[in-house]
Amino acid sequence: MDNLLEIRNLETYYGPVMAIRGVSMDVPKGKIVSLLGANGAGKTTVLKTISGAMDPQKGTVTYNGQAVQGHDPDWVARLGIAHVPEGREVFPFLSVDENLRMGAFSRRDREIQSDLDLVYEYFPVLKTLIKAQAVNLSGGQQQMLAIGRALMLRPQLMLLDEPSLGLSPRLVQDISEIITRLNAEQGVTVLLVEQNAKMALQVGDYGYVMEIGRIVMEDTCARLRDAPDIQEFYLGMKDQGVRGRRRWKQRKTWR
Repeated sequence: MDNLLEIRNLETYYGPVMAIRGVSMDVPKGKIVSLLGANGAGKTTVLKTISGAMDPQKGTVTYNGQAVQGHDPDWVARLGIAHVPEGREVFPFLSVDENLRMGAFSRRDREIQSDLDLVYEYFPVLKTLIKAQAVNLSGGQQQMLAIGRALMLRPQLMLLDEPSLGLSPRLVQDISEIITRLNAEQGVTVLLVEQNAKMALQVGDYGYVMEIGRIVMEDTCARLRDAPDIQEFYLGMKDQGVRGRRRWKQRKTWR
């Protein structure tokens, strides 16, 4: 299977602190890859290193056969990598329409309007708010706007950082369905970072688990859903047949 993105032995620091420790992973073209882990595991740092927001000290990031580590974010974006950051980071005082057009800042073709129409087809609520300032949108609407803005780049690869953060279960399901549709209908490859393991394993094809800056487990999302460690520590499912065993005494079996 062709890999659109390959990461090898990546190390990135925040000052003297090593945030990711020798991470290696593959993102096959046309697939959804989920990256799981608790807060502080290093997931966001991986995405920032891919998109150029942070420079690695060691390792390589190869996209479409081309090394991209250490380049500026705008250069990386022009290659077709769209980053939807944690917290959405929409332009608060620009309208919905202006925010979406900012996603096409590097494009010089004449199909921007047709892509705007496509975004409004995926997110019809945004069309009803076309002139509203982003600051006045709900959290779910801002998340839709952030994904729509990324879609305006016409990306081959979309990096999604915690798209379910702060959303109601219904909106989480809506966002999950949109991610699946974009992958299936537009051919967008997705690297999804999530603390919401249930969502990530539902939409993903393959998954990686991070702890303290390292990859500690990987498999198909179907197999990860059935793994006892994932069920215990990420899906909140406990073995009811074992009485009196405390969670903090449970030893994880991953590497």
